[in-house]
Amino acid sequence: MDAATLAAVGTIVVGLAAAAAALIGQRSGARATHQGAVMTGYGGLVNELQEERADLRQKLAAAHAELASERADKAGLHAQIARLESEIADRDRQLADLRRTTP
Repeated sequence: MDAATLAAVGTIVVGLAAAAAALIGQRSGARATHQGAVMTGYGGLVNELQEERADLRQKLAAAHAELASERADKAGLHAQIARLESEIADRDRQLADLRRTTP
């Protein structure tokens, strides 16, 4: 082979090697891009779940506050019922006393 043929073959080999290197680089870059997209997607899901958890905790706290308020209202109503029953018992005794003293 003469020098011109060797130079041509060498150029072809170098070109194929460069193409192979570019193809490998493109694949690894795509793989890194895919991994980045997966991590970004994962991070987005984590953030969304954390926001939902915070919202649920707020709702739970509001429900506990409402329950405590209702329990306080219930306790107040029980106290009022006890007071009214006591007044009724006093009136019943007064009526009984009046019936005994009436001729």
